[in-house]
Amino acid sequence: MSRVVTIDPVTRIEGHAKITVHLDEQGKVADARFHVTEFRGFEKFCEGRSFWEMPGITARICGICPISHLLASSKTGDALLSVRIPPTAEKLRRLLNWAQITQSHALSFFHLSGPDLLLGMESNADKRNIMGLIEAHPDVARSGIRLRSFGQQVIRLLAGRSVHPAWTVPGGVREPLAEATRQEIAALLPEAFSDVELGLQLLKAVMPQLQREVASYGDFPSYFMGLVTPKGGLEHYDGVLRIVDSDGQIVEDDVDPSQYRSIISEAVEPWSYLKFPYYHKAAGTDGMSYQQGIYRVGPLARLNICSHAGTERADAELALFRELRPDGKPVSSSFYYHYARLIEILFALEKIAMTIDDPTITDSHVRSHADVNQLHGVGVSEAPRGTLFHEYDVDENGLLQKVNLIIATGQNNLAMNRTVRQIAEEYVDGAKLTEGILNRIEHGIRAFDPCLSCSTHAIGQMPLQVQLFAPDGTLLAEQSRT
Repeated sequence: MSRVVTIDPVTRIEGHAKITVHLDEQGKVADARFHVTEFRGFEKFCEGRSFWEMPGITARICGICPISHLLASSKTGDALLSVRIPPTAEKLRRLLNWAQITQSHALSFFHLSGPDLLLGMESNADKRNIMGLIEAHPDVARSGIRLRSFGQQVIRLLAGRSVHPAWTVPGGVREPLAEATRQEIAALLPEAFSDVELGLQLLKAVMPQLQREVASYGDFPSYFMGLVTPKGGLEHYDGVLRIVDSDGQIVEDDVDPSQYRSIISEAVEPWSYLKFPYYHKAAGTDGMSYQQGIYRVGPLARLNICSHAGTERADAELALFRELRPDGKPVSSSFYYHYARLIEILFALEKIAMTIDDPTITDSHVRSHADVNQLHGVGVSEAPRGTLFHEYDVDENGLLQKVNLIIATGQNNLAMNRTVRQIAEEYVDGAKLTEGILNRIEHGIRAFDPCLSCSTHAIGQMPLQVQLFAPDGTLLAEQSRT
């Protein structure tokens, strides 16, 4: 008789999901699954709307990373209009995206994963949250709050509000940057640099004590995918798609993002609403072995595929990051997503500083005007969690006939499932079940910072009951939350 351990819901992630761990008769892990249990239906209910509305509509997919959908949708609109947006508009869009990456990564590291990293994976569950972190490490908590606030303030200064703005539009942005706003952003940067440096110091201090976690929290061979600049540098807004394998060999390069279907396909399973994208050239022509095409996106992937960052401080930190693998292969442990996020924050702050010093950043020409010139368009941008694809088909009036969204979390779906299983294999014993072990499995998901909807479980405990039964029906272990 097989047994199942269920973690429902998973906490301190954006959205709702559960984890099931399947045990065999010997009490060993036979399988583990990450189930996304919510259904949003954005692709379907957008049909019939005008593509002009899509930036504002799709930004509502998520309250944590609305900018990501805003930009991908606006870029899809650019493609339908067949326009090149003004250079200043592109710079302003990039500023918005770097601010988004900063605030989202700060939330993930300091608020959602910081309690595990600094208080302990198996510390008191009542304290293992942001409030406990404020009590035990007030300086760290304040730095995280300030750093996230920096990103949100920049978004508000540029776009009018920090959540669900409608500032970027097909053809560019709605308004130019005022000189006073440029100066206000510049004044915020020194403290933000100080806060991210503190985060880097803290993570480096705790990593030596977490080597068992490093080895078991999603350390496996996979492909890595994301955007790079034409010269192979770290990119978050434009560029070309690149895929490298677990040995660091480039297997796809210079792929036009609009041609993503030439390398990526999607599978479905009956036990999750989240689809399973995969690199189909590694999965065979029949599509039956799609798990062979497992790839990861997001900050870890972006640092693994780029040849350089392109800014002084981020390049220095990237060199240290790559020393984690003396053999020169990609950093393969998903635990290091935390480190990669901090490096990307540093990069984003440097790029913001450089861009607001550009004398053209306050130019008034920020929008190109046109009508529908193409009936199909693809827009791609790097969200905090990874590569985001928007694909629209419209009629001659610009009304949507078909919408396809491939979100970053979906592209990490196979990797998250493998991570859950690896952690369960390391820590779960058929006759032993503790709250700390459950939290370790949850942390494997938090490492990817999945964004499943626009809700965040950051504080407190969610109701949870986990029971483990022997083959004869005897209750071996039980954990409950109320």
